[in-house]
Amino acid sequence: MKIYVAHSSSFDYKNELYKPLRSSNLNEIHEITLPHEDSSAQFNSKEYLKECDLVLAEVSYPSVGQGIELGWANLYEVPIVCFYKEGSKYSGALNVVSRHFIEYSDGANMVEKLNEYLPN
Repeated sequence: MKIYVAHSSSFDYKNELYKPLRSSNLNEIHEITLPHEDSSAQFNSKEYLKECDLVLAEVSYPSVGQGIELGWANLYEVPIVCFYKEGSKYSGALNVVSRHFIEYSDGANMVEKLNEYLPN
């Protein structure tokens, strides 16, 4: 499964999001794209999403750019799974593009819950 991970840039995503995802078995099962793993340059997500099977959206932090990406994914009929850290308040507007929301407590719990949700 070709998965794009959308997120805000207003938190330490490399340590809090990328590290747990890359150190998990999800990489052995799926092709996971982390848009700023190797560069902070703009990633052409608009084109990438056209060939994507799923978007995982970390929605704990508000982000206009992520909102645009989720709008494109929705337009291209790419399923979107939103996940957020315990205690976070995500935007109610996300209910328009997804019915799938996963709450997690830390990086290990995030991976565990995504593993439960995603097909093996």
